[in-house]
Amino acid sequence: MKKFRPSWYVIYTRPRHEKKLASELTEMTITSFLPTIKSLRTWNDRKKFVDSPLFPSYIFVYLKTAQEYFTCLGHDSVLFFIKQGKDICQVPQSIIDDIKLIVANGKNIEVCEDKLSPGKRLIITEGPFTGFSCEIIEYKGRQRIWVRIDLLKRNILLDLPIDYLAQTG
Repeated sequence: MKKFRPSWYVIYTRPRHEKKLASELTEMTITSFLPTIKSLRTWNDRKKFVDSPLFPSYIFVYLKTAQEYFTCLGHDSVLFFIKQGKDICQVPQSIIDDIKLIVANGKNIEVCEDKLSPGKRLIITEGPFTGFSCEIIEYKGRQRIWVRIDLLKRNILLDLPIDYLAQTG
């Protein structure tokens, strides 16, 4: 590992271990961020809204020292850190802030791994997502606003009023 820099990083966890890892990292005083959304789960006898991870098997951690990196890596729930080549990927604070904004203010949020074809590029001009660039796509028979977060190769789809949008450039 090259010289360690304090930053946000992404951990890939064992399936369904995100919440457990987040709480145990908090106990170890390591800053973590697990974006969640409310989703309706159906069982045979009932339905219930539960908090589900926005990005299943991923959790963001802010590491200050290389020691914290190795502490995380030694945890049973951690499979590996996301890397680009041989270096672990750093996540800019702006992306963490954007995800926090989307989770706090978004309604009907979906995350998909599909390679969606590019649509019309627009800028969001009103509401909590002001300044985000986005694309309009046709998804599941409805026009949806598409905000892409490339880091995790996932697309975040949001319902926004059409009057919140303006042409770019």
